[in-house]
Amino acid sequence: MKSTSGMPVRLKYEKLGKVRWIGHRDVARAMERAFRVVQLPLAFTEGFSPHPKVSFGLALPTGHESEAEYLDLVLAADVDLDEIPAAISGALPAGMAVVGARRLADRAPALQEAVTAVAWRVEIAPRAGTREQIAAGLAAQTLETMRHRKGRDVLEDVRPVIRSIDVHDDTTVEMELHTQPRSAKPGEVLAAIGDITEVRALRTHQWIERDGARLEPLDADTITVGIANAEGGSAAAAGSDSSRPYAPPGACVTREGIDVRSGTSRGWDDRGRRDERDERRGVGHAAAGSG
Repeated sequence: MKSTSGMPVRLKYEKLGKVRWIGHRDVARAMERAFRVVQLPLAFTEGFSPHPKVSFGLALPTGHESEAEYLDLVLAADVDLDEIPAAISGALPAGMAVVGARRLADRAPALQEAVTAVAWRVEIAPRAGTREQIAAGLAAQTLETMRHRKGRDVLEDVRPVIRSIDVHDDTTVEMELHTQPRSAKPGEVLAAIGDITEVRALRTHQWIERDGARLEPLDADTITVGIANAEGGSAAAAGSDSSRPYAPPGACVTREGIDVRSGTSRGWDDRGRRDERDERRGVGHAAAGSG
């Protein structure tokens, strides 16, 4: 989120149960109402029609559930991020809850541009031969299905959207789908493969991928301090009590989060070299003063 002033923040929230039947605009209204109820100090745009600086991520199809939805916002004043999830959740409809908040680096890429893949757990109607049918679909060069776009039905190939589909049993599949350059709903993918009926779908993950790093949005472009350890966690650096449980092994965790854009740290990875340099300079200045 591009912000020249204020405190940019990224929120992670859930949408589960009956609330899955409200659309994306209603979700936005519910969130903005909750922000007003808890008196969150939102920053506003300038001009004749100021509006709060809130930017939602990928829209969740109506009727689908999610454990991993995200939005970015800018606050006009610093707040305790540890208190935000519970406060906002108390003002949201049943089934919606904020489960994480992290300070966002200034001018971080927008969520809709940054997210490159999503993962789904899909309940399907039981039928014989599902595993074989999905295997055949994955082996196919094209998978065409009819999709409704801009008021008309068009025939599209959804095979390029599919990254993987794993069949767990006769009633559950997990799939990972691309979001760029275009995406597809789980039901559309299953319809293209064959006569497989989606019963219920849950979005479990969204992924931001750059330069070999694969991160969830709450762990990308967010501010913390530390160095990722070999087990894929994060060892907090001196002066920091923060950690990065989802950091990939060897990733650099800086004051502006994991630098997945360049693959290099903007300061903390070479902290030891800088300290040695400063010590040498300090010795030099002391010697000059004593002479």
